[in-house]
Amino acid sequence: MSTYVFSDVHGHRATLERVLDRLSPTSDDRFFCLGDMIDRGPDPVGVLRVVRALPGATVLMGNHEDLMVSCLSSPDDMIAAMNWAINGGAATSGGLAELGPDEANELVDWVRGLPRWAQTVVGERRYLLVHAGVRLTAPVPAAWDDETAAAYLSAQDQEDLSWIREDFWGAPAGLSSEDGSGPVVVAGHTPTPYLERMADSLDRPAIGEDGLARMVRVGPDRWDVDCCAAGGAGLGQVLVLRLDDGEEFYEPVREGE
Repeated sequence: MSTYVFSDVHGHRATLERVLDRLSPTSDDRFFCLGDMIDRGPDPVGVLRVVRALPGATVLMGNHEDLMVSCLSSPDDMIAAMNWAINGGAATSGGLAELGPDEANELVDWVRGLPRWAQTVVGERRYLLVHAGVRLTAPVPAAWDDETAAAYLSAQDQEDLSWIREDFWGAPAGLSSEDGSGPVVVAGHTPTPYLERMADSLDRPAIGEDGLARMVRVGPDRWDVDCCAAGGAGLGQVLVLRLDDGEEFYEPVREGE
């Protein structure tokens, strides 16, 4: 059994399917999708279908799903509609409009019920999984276990979990204690090249020698897995990270997909 994490596919269904085909997941594998399945790319509805059908998947609400739900829950709210539209929502709303009403409503209801956080333990390491990050000024448990980690995440402002950026990545330290213990927070939302002007202690440049974005670790316990798929071909990739051994599986976005 392996445990995988990915995020911020942003409508690039074909790219996601290629990397999943390479992994050949089994029914025993676990997947965590950290949100932002939709908007900007050419086939957001296709991504929703692929992720929803993925065996063993826990799927989180990203800020783009948040924008969609806010708009569709209040169809007369012009501000919600504008916020979704200016963030690439036309690709998703157009895709939903092409579906039959039953399937469209079923997909939207599924998204509406997605959680904002998850946690898992792989080997001896605990991972807190969120779309955007956590507010690190919140009280930290004296010891981490399933119960205290759930309490820590539940006490966060739920909007922060999907939207926070500088206050998480730019904070001077994460959740690790002086002895190195403590959980790793794995998040997306912020394309990794942004971190080069936002955060200290990056483990490597966010753009590889091939010119493509890749994951970056900020200190020992903040990992950003948003590899700019929204930026399209020439920069963006979909990353699936295996937590068991840290292996990174990348698939570049191709022209037209």
